[in-house]
Amino acid sequence: MIITDTHTHLYSEAFDEDRDAMIQRAMDAGVERFFIPAIDSTYTQSMLDLETKYPKNVFLMMGLHPTHVKENYKEELALVADWLSKRKFYAVGEIGIDLYWDRVFLKQQQEAFVHQIRLAKKHKLPIVIHSRESFDQIFEILEQEKGDGLFGIFHCFTGTKQQAERAIGYNMKLGIGGVVTFKNGQIDQFLHEIDLKHIVLETDSPYLAPVPHRGKRNESGYIIKVLEKLSHIYGVPAERIAAITTENSKHIFGI
Repeated sequence: MIITDTHTHLYSEAFDEDRDAMIQRAMDAGVERFFIPAIDSTYTQSMLDLETKYPKNVFLMMGLHPTHVKENYKEELALVADWLSKRKFYAVGEIGIDLYWDRVFLKQQQEAFVHQIRLAKKHKLPIVIHSRESFDQIFEILEQEKGDGLFGIFHCFTGTKQQAERAIGYNMKLGIGGVVTFKNGQIDQFLHEIDLKHIVLETDSPYLAPVPHRGKRNESGYIIKVLEKLSHIYGVPAERIAAITTENSKHIFGI
């Protein structure tokens, strides 16, 4: 059984004391593919180091995270464009809009999102979308940019069934992680109505640990709890969920 974690911040400081042991635990659990989203340029070297150490397992994205869109965002976007032009990445992400913390840089977040979508189209790459309290703003931009060149993953999907269907309509897979195990997560109420061909697995580790680890540091190996929950929701064996979602990830990332 090959499991793919389509979204894990393995370079996070939260793993500084046991990173290799944590990655080994995940591999022992069946996780063989780790897709690593970018945040900003301060993490780029750490990401490259991970790829060097785990070349058969770690696959990098490049992008500017919406919560890191600040006064210097144009410099950061220039670095994103430069990296995309000089080596292989598997997606542009994570990108999007986050209105949970504040709205001070909303305009700049919107500009950065559009700019990075167009970079993804230029390089024929998927996008990985971060959306927090911003579905309306995200969908407005996706409607503007829709077309064959627009595809990717709606990371950490926590919306309604209607929002799920709309996201799928923009050629997006739904990234399902620990939230599906939460009692108040709500997506478990309708997910069985969404075809598995639209689903990929993720952890977003070290964030959003699934039950029974909720509130603690998340790690990629905990994706097993997400897998078990989806097996229950869809009424099919976990091995089948792992196979389908890994195949879906291959369609998105091209590997």
